[in-house]
Amino acid sequence: MDDLLLRRVRVGLAGQLADVRANEGRVSAIEAPGSGSGFAARVLDGHGGTLLPGLVDAHVHAVQWAGFRRRIPLGTAHSAAGAVELLLQRLLSAPAHPGQREELVVGAGFRDALWPDEPHKDLLQRALPGRAAALFGADLHTLWLSPAALKLIGREHPTGVLLEGDCMSATAELPAAPPEVQDRWVADALTAAASRGVTGIVDYEYADTVADWTRRVASAPPATRVSCVIARHLLDTAIARGQRTGDVLPDGGGLLSVGPFKLFVDGSLNTRTAYCHDPYPETDSVGLLELPPAELVPLMRRAAEHGLAPAVHAIGDKANTIALDAFAELGCAGRIEHAQLLSAEDIPRFAALGLVASVQPAHQPDDRDVADRHWHGRTERAYPYRALLDSGARLEIGSDAPVAPLDPWDGIAAAVGRTDDTRPAWHPEQAIPLADALAAASGGRRGVAVGDPADLVITAADPTGLTPADLRDMPITATFLAGQPTHLA
Repeated sequence: MDDLLLRRVRVGLAGQLADVRANEGRVSAIEAPGSGSGFAARVLDGHGGTLLPGLVDAHVHAVQWAGFRRRIPLGTAHSAAGAVELLLQRLLSAPAHPGQREELVVGAGFRDALWPDEPHKDLLQRALPGRAAALFGADLHTLWLSPAALKLIGREHPTGVLLEGDCMSATAELPAAPPEVQDRWVADALTAAASRGVTGIVDYEYADTVADWTRRVASAPPATRVSCVIARHLLDTAIARGQRTGDVLPDGGGLLSVGPFKLFVDGSLNTRTAYCHDPYPETDSVGLLELPPAELVPLMRRAAEHGLAPAVHAIGDKANTIALDAFAELGCAGRIEHAQLLSAEDIPRFAALGLVASVQPAHQPDDRDVADRHWHGRTERAYPYRALLDSGARLEIGSDAPVAPLDPWDGIAAAVGRTDDTRPAWHPEQAIPLADALAAASGGRRGVAVGDPADLVITAADPTGLTPADLRDMPITATFLAGQPTHLA
């Protein structure tokens, strides 16, 4: 069933009604309503909905997002004690069956940067004596473990609060669901993403994403295309396999490709490990430099020489300067992930160097209070999307799920509105137009034309003129991947 006819859809923002045909995975015709023969293997009436390019989430941690959807949510906690209380409330409201005891209690999504108290393993021990509990920070750079959880992975730690590299290595050592269970969770998560108009993701999971996704496709095609990012520790493996960024993987059913090569320069704002030119308040710390230039540049060079485009995580302004300097020295293509705080003189360098600014606008309203405190006096250049856009930089929007939900409409609304509550927009001068936000959330596509991939979404409402709140609640009529439906309302 490779022949699709979409009747009565409005093509693009404020577009005119048309009938749109797709064959062999591509848009083959855009015609006046009713002007064609009307025959197709599959016909769908769009009822005047708006036809847009399928949405692409440019930064996802697929397994972590799939697991996060099943963890105890802690995002509303205003203190360490409050997080423990939320954990207990959930456990008491859904007690285990008699004789059944989970090996690990898992919570996720807490933000401790503004808490009046400190997370500590002893708080978890008092609340859950002898139970192994692991609580993940919202930014995935902090892991709070109980004494029993530390013992489970053979570690000792004075507070049980692990940051950055310790956090990530400990995460990999925690008990996990079997691969076949995780694969089902991931499939469910991508089906949910398709219901929000998503037709592609870039998977930054810290694992052998190529092998994992090849295994999943062998069982069932995913609901989206997947670009498989190469983790730092797998650089030699990717080179030995002959993998190059952008290559379509031979066993991926046409849905899998090789992504960029991921490196970290610094940490995150919420852990106060983002590497900055100026120190954080009430401390001499300027954050954490994960990869100094002497280590960063050789890794980037080796990757680029073998066709793997670097994707460099940089959040603090000094980290971004280091990343930009490295790209300037090498002259290679690539992208900077997050780019949350930039020096004014660095903003035009993204366009000058031909780099993608891979940004997560949903983080801005989540982090505004933390930024106001810890980046005080610098926030006019935090999350500077309009300045990047005006300088000619290419923006791509992602969620960093599970840091934010895998829902591009959340990011689009934040990019356009700079708020997600009743407060006024935060630095509204950095808001970007809707058309640019949609393009950044669609892999750069700015409309639907004959010859385009038939990765498409029909929204029940025209996004033009909608409020950020209405954009977040955008109703999706249908999503198509290469002309095949992955979601029908």
